[in-house]
Amino acid sequence: MGGAGMGAVEALLAAVASFIVVTLIFAAIFLFCKRKEKQRTCQTRGITRTQPDRFTQLNSISVCDSASFDPSLNQISMAELAKATKNFSSDLIIGDGSFGFVYKATLSNGVTVAIKKLDENAFQGFREFRAEMETLGRLRHKNIVQILGYCISDLDRVLIYEFIEKGSLDQWLHDTSSNDDVAESKPLDSLLPLSWDTRVMVVRGVANALAYLHGLDKPIIHRDIKSSNVLLDSNFEAHIADFGLARRIDPSHSHVSTQVAGTMGYMPPEYMDGNTAATVMLDVYSFGILMIEIATQMRPNLPVRLDKKEVGLVEWARTMVRRNKEMEMVDANISREGLSEVKIKEYFRIASMCTKEKSRERPAMSNVVQLLDGLVA
Repeated sequence: MGGAGMGAVEALLAAVASFIVVTLIFAAIFLFCKRKEKQRTCQTRGITRTQPDRFTQLNSISVCDSASFDPSLNQISMAELAKATKNFSSDLIIGDGSFGFVYKATLSNGVTVAIKKLDENAFQGFREFRAEMETLGRLRHKNIVQILGYCISDLDRVLIYEFIEKGSLDQWLHDTSSNDDVAESKPLDSLLPLSWDTRVMVVRGVANALAYLHGLDKPIIHRDIKSSNVLLDSNFEAHIADFGLARRIDPSHSHVSTQVAGTMGYMPPEYMDGNTAATVMLDVYSFGILMIEIATQMRPNLPVRLDKKEVGLVEWARTMVRRNKEMEMVDANISREGLSEVKIKEYFRIASMCTKEKSRERPAMSNVVQLLDGLVA
């Protein structure tokens, strides 16, 4: 009897084990099929614009996988994005954003967009993807690049933006080559320097965008303001781009602690002192550097000759302002005809305020906007 009882127990255990194994196999097959189906089928999400503008035709663009946008009619897939970019051909690269390249592409509905494909091997790229979706996807401002959607497929992360016709400010300031094809419609004006009035308009556009970001209920710090992250449209209006390093500030805190972020030449002096707290004053400093760069056409990360020695751009600018040589600071390619020395001096005074060594002495961007408005009054 004991032997028979043990045999029955063993048989029961074997049956239970077989049932569990079969169940696990079926579950694995089911999950595998569901995963394949998800890869083949994109959940369509669209973008509803809260205000009419020249990009209303882009409302029909939708995205793959989950998104915080409202449903739309059309659908876009990773396959279509690959087709539109010729499988992300280097020939279509129009920019090199943080952690990924930006491509110009025309979708099947005829709409031209900018597509940023994040580097799948960079973990930081996934953080950037999330940062851009959490910030740029909710922002609506005429001086901020509009994100139209995104697409996710396995490790691929792709962001879709409105296409800004005339490329980056950096290219207009520092790349004067005759074969510049950033905008096909400007074979001649690509050789011409930006006028002083145009440069002031660009500065005011960036200032307005930053004032908007800093004035939100939960302020956003861009953390990488520089000329290559400012795009110019057909009317030379400025649009801030690349929010991969952006951070939101909790209203109950004056800053967020983070790693050093930004680009050499634009980063504030407090970083050099080991203070990595990100506050809105970080953006103010970078903006002040950008103002100097736009007016002088000098790169912030390169030394400048002053009194037979090399110094940084900020030190050079401060010294020139103290010596009342503001007019000499203006890019030599700009015509002096019609320039107001009073307004030039005020321009550099504002830039000097924004680049103060101590962050608490820098003005808020809302005040900077008011000061800049006085330059065109």
